[in-house]
Amino acid sequence: MNLPNRLTILRTIMIPIYLVFLYLDLGGQTSRIIATVIFIVASLTDMLDGKIARKYNLVTNFGKFMDPLADKLLVCSALIALVDLKQIAAWIVIIIIAREFIISGFRLIASDNGVVIAASYWGKFKTTFQMIMIIVLTLNLDIPYIDILSNILIYVSLILTVVSLVDYIVKNYKVFTTGAAK
Repeated sequence: MNLPNRLTILRTIMIPIYLVFLYLDLGGQTSRIIATVIFIVASLTDMLDGKIARKYNLVTNFGKFMDPLADKLLVCSALIALVDLKQIAAWIVIIIIAREFIISGFRLIASDNGVVIAASYWGKFKTTFQMIMIIVLTLNLDIPYIDILSNILIYVSLILTVVSLVDYIVKNYKVFTTGAAK
């Protein structure tokens, strides 16, 4: 069990802790701030585990499987809870989660054909904006113009979700027919 895999496991463990603080009311913004800090730390472990694994050649089959799963669990759990808390529309979250299922299916088919589909820049931008959006929504600050910022982040995240899906499909559609991706 190397350091990147431990970070992935830590991220997975942080998900229910984030959710507990998201739903708790400790008075004022305290629980929301704690939830935000937990989400930020969990998000940073995502970036850190991959860099460490690649830099020190610590890539494992466990990490290849669990790292993207932990990322999806973190983001999807947060988004579903934020729907429940009426901070984001369910239809937006459905599109975001559907994209994750489609790309996961695409990668599974590619893997069966011996092809690895790496994350694209669009996918990385999408993830970055989703995480920033979740941070802003989790904080739920009562300050001027935060609703406008929240809506901008939600719709930019949605647009990047769709663009990154189209990008994956266009670049890798041959996986379905020949097993060869670009």
